[in-house]
Amino acid sequence: MHPFIHQISQLFATQGNNSYGEDITQTEHAVQCAELAILTNESDELISAALLHDIGHLIATTDIAYGNYKHDSVGADFLSKHFGPSVTEPIRLHAQAKRYLCSVEPGYLEGLSAASLNSFNHQGGLMSDIEQQKFMAESYAKQAIKLRRWDDEGKVQELSQQPFDHYLAHLTASVIKASTTV
Repeated sequence: MHPFIHQISQLFATQGNNSYGEDITQTEHAVQCAELAILTNESDELISAALLHDIGHLIATTDIAYGNYKHDSVGADFLSKHFGPSVTEPIRLHAQAKRYLCSVEPGYLEGLSAASLNSFNHQGGLMSDIEQQKFMAESYAKQAIKLRRWDDEGKVQELSQQPFDHYLAHLTASVIKASTTV
C-alpha cells in the first residue's frame, strides 16, 4: 500500500468517528459520497475526491460542532502532494459549489442541512453574478458541483455499509495516475 494512502486510512481510523453537525460520522459520510460517485460510473479520481472531500475536517478542526470552515482548501492542499488536480480541485471547489448552487438554483438553499447552512454562512454566503461567472470558469467547476450534490445526499446511514478501506483501490489508482502524469 502506498504510504500516503496508509496515512489517510489511519487518519480515518482514528479521526473518522467524529461528527460535525450531521447525524453520521465523517467516515460514514465519506463512504456514502464515494458510493454515490461509483453508482454514477465516475472515474477513480472523482471517486477519490468524493471519499476525501472533507478530509480537511480531520486534519485541522477549528469548531467542535461544525469542524473547519476552510476544510475544502485545507484538504486539497494536504492531498496535493500525492494526488493531481482531478482529485484536489473538486475538493478545493466543493464549498464554492454550494455557494454557487444556493445562488442559482431555486430551493437549494432551503434544502441545506443545519450544518451545511452554518458553514455556508461562514464560507461567503450567496455569490454575486461576477463570482458565479468566475466559479463556472474554473476547470473543475462541473466536477465540484457533482461532488457537492453527493455531499448533500451522502448523509443517510443506510446508503453504504462498506468500510473506508473498501475504497482504497480507487485512491491507489488515483495516486498512480498522478505520479505518472507529473
